[in-house]
Amino acid sequence: MLLAAPYSHAFIALGSNLENPIHHILQAFDELAKLPTSRLLEYSSLYRSAPVGRLDQPDFINAVALIETALSPQALLNALLAIEQQHGRIRESLNAPRTLDLDILMIDDLQCKENNLTLPHPRMHQRAFVLQPLMEISPNCHIPGQGTIAQSLAACSEQRLEQVKENDIK
Repeated sequence: MLLAAPYSHAFIALGSNLENPIHHILQAFDELAKLPTSRLLEYSSLYRSAPVGRLDQPDFINAVALIETALSPQALLNALLAIEQQHGRIRESLNAPRTLDLDILMIDDLQCKENNLTLPHPRMHQRAFVLQPLMEISPNCHIPGQGTIAQSLAACSEQRLEQVKENDIK
């Protein structure tokens, strides 16, 4: 059952590489399901990826979730930042290791640039660890200003990414 308008569909990227990353991602799925005036519709498998930018850190566990929400983009961002803080997220430097990273990838076809929020996410089309899980839950998704997920994923084919096996999740 879908919620009635004025609800939007938002794709959220999840990533973690510290302190039991699989646990942080699975717990974050539960927390996304509890956001006010929101509902978790779907989430991808978990994927293991090499770090980007700063290479001297552990691999990441990544996933993508789809929620339906009545929260404004800014309210959603604030809620995601609060979840990150509950997981002990410390923002010490760009691309630093983290217990949990939650990024809004897209909200419907909205395109915006505000002080702390750009939609769609400005680098999502360059990251296999975002595109592959996104393709899993929304294979026909179109990234505003970029094209299809399949086109973007093909351009990231050299990036190492592997699906986490189910017995590794327990």
